[in-house]
Amino acid sequence: MNPTILQVLFESQVKLPIGSEYYWQLLNEIEKSKIHPQILFLMKKNGRFVDTPAFFQQAIHEKFQSILYQNMLIKNQTGQILCEFERSEIDVIPLKGTSFSEKHFGHLGARPTSDIDLLIKADYIEQAIEIVRRTGYTQKEKQVPYHFHSSFSKSLPESKVPLTVELHWDILKKYTANLEISEFWKEAYPINDSSYVKQLSDYHLFYMICLHGWRHNMDSLKYFIDIIHLLMNLDIDYKRLIEDAKRHKTKKRIIRTLSIVYEQLPFLHSVKEFTYNIPTLYNQRNSTIKKYADFIDYSFLSFDSPKHSMIEFYQLLSSKN
Repeated sequence: MNPTILQVLFESQVKLPIGSEYYWQLLNEIEKSKIHPQILFLMKKNGRFVDTPAFFQQAIHEKFQSILYQNMLIKNQTGQILCEFERSEIDVIPLKGTSFSEKHFGHLGARPTSDIDLLIKADYIEQAIEIVRRTGYTQKEKQVPYHFHSSFSKSLPESKVPLTVELHWDILKKYTANLEISEFWKEAYPINDSSYVKQLSDYHLFYMICLHGWRHNMDSLKYFIDIIHLLMNLDIDYKRLIEDAKRHKTKKRIIRTLSIVYEQLPFLHSVKEFTYNIPTLYNQRNSTIKKYADFIDYSFLSFDSPKHSMIEFYQLLSSKN
């Protein structure tokens, strides 16, 4: 059996196949998740990229160049907005984005970024909106009740697609968890010489990335790569994570997400043992019935509280009307 993309990226003992057909299939999988930069940098890091066919290397490099240009553009726009927050003395935390790529993957272009996500404090929503509007962005859509962010966009001469800025005051829907976002702010620390532009602690970054993967039902390899790369390079306290998740009513979401990750790459248990594993239907999503069952499990059964499940169900019905 040929190794999976995740095995190629993270398991050094796994041998690379020789046949070109495998690499054509690999390119198709990579294209689905747009993870060309991670493939390039992680395979170079483990010394494997040079052993892949020339056509594979060329395809990865070509995509990387376009993503690098896009990230440079987004970094520039992000910098302009963050400077305005600093001048206005309003606390802000960039979520993921180009700073995440640079700090945790080692290069501006090592991870694709498509928009700008900023965490702000709920008491400063109006001031934050004014800053974003002042830098040329207009609101994309009417605010969705119970949601936790507002979206703004701006057309750029250098890009065919408008750039989106999302202002977040939380990282989960209101009333579907007891998450204390103030705890994330408490451990955040300034970036470089800034006073108001901050970054999450490594622990809360990992927590947020896991919840982000859950929110998208782990439907892309990029969520796996983010989580695996962080847990292999950071010292994450799983005991604290589960205890916090229990208080925040996100325990099932965290355990479900990490169980799926460990199912796909069991060797992770030798890197950092995860003893809270639960069976999931992720590997059986190719079956229509199991895919539907997995969706039900994700949508309504991965909440710690029946009340939160009912609220999510009600909100889903309301959005269809």
